[in-house]
Amino acid sequence: MTNPSTSELYDGESPSWARTEPVLLSDYTARPFILETVSPVDGARVLDLGCGEGYVSRQLATQAPARLLSVDISSGMIDLARAAEEDAPLGIDYRVASATELDLDEEFDLVLAVFLFNYLTCDEMGAVLEKVHRHLAPGGRFLFTAPHPSFPFLDRPAEPPFFFDTEGLDYFSARDHQLEGRIWRRDGESVPVRCVHKPMDEYFRALESAGFTAAPRVTELSVTPEHLELDSKFFGPLRGLPLHVAFEVSRASD
Repeated sequence: MTNPSTSELYDGESPSWARTEPVLLSDYTARPFILETVSPVDGARVLDLGCGEGYVSRQLATQAPARLLSVDISSGMIDLARAAEEDAPLGIDYRVASATELDLDEEFDLVLAVFLFNYLTCDEMGAVLEKVHRHLAPGGRFLFTAPHPSFPFLDRPAEPPFFFDTEGLDYFSARDHQLEGRIWRRDGESVPVRCVHKPMDEYFRALESAGFTAAPRVTELSVTPEHLELDSKFFGPLRGLPLHVAFEVSRASD
């Protein structure tokens, strides 16, 4: 059986991703870090690549950016985002578009890609990074997150709160292989996810090839004592494990 494309996967599952408060694992362990790191964005021109149903975009919009363009390949996700925008207007410009084919005639002060590159091959990621570099204003910042490269290979069982099927591959042999998985919400519902695996060095090479000359700031993310205090049953199985990785890099000033 052929796996669905990413757009098909999320068109079909989009209702399970709709949320107005944290429910997914990464809503606690990754997205708050990103939002705290980029703030404040008031007066900034912002591009949110792979915005999904707009969960991060809506939080960014409350900080009064001058422009907020949010794109996703899934029409189902964008339909949800636009419905939320219609219900409570925040001035977000949502578009259905593939990050690999995006062609814009404008610059941005901040670009985000929150769990986008795990859906792209190494070559596709490189192409997107070149576009990001091209569309960043001099001195502009780019932040992105991805599953920690080691996480799928920590021999976790297929159970909550997170799982990837490595199909007998290892950390190096899985390079550019699409790994299917599931992520559980705190309410017990699960949603499908996938990860095109990239060893850590792949991100550094791709950033350099795209034109980023400064070394990125890299932060490894996992559960915190606050998460364990909130819900030890949900977060406890992942105590001390590397879950995500966040990269922050700037375009050199001309």
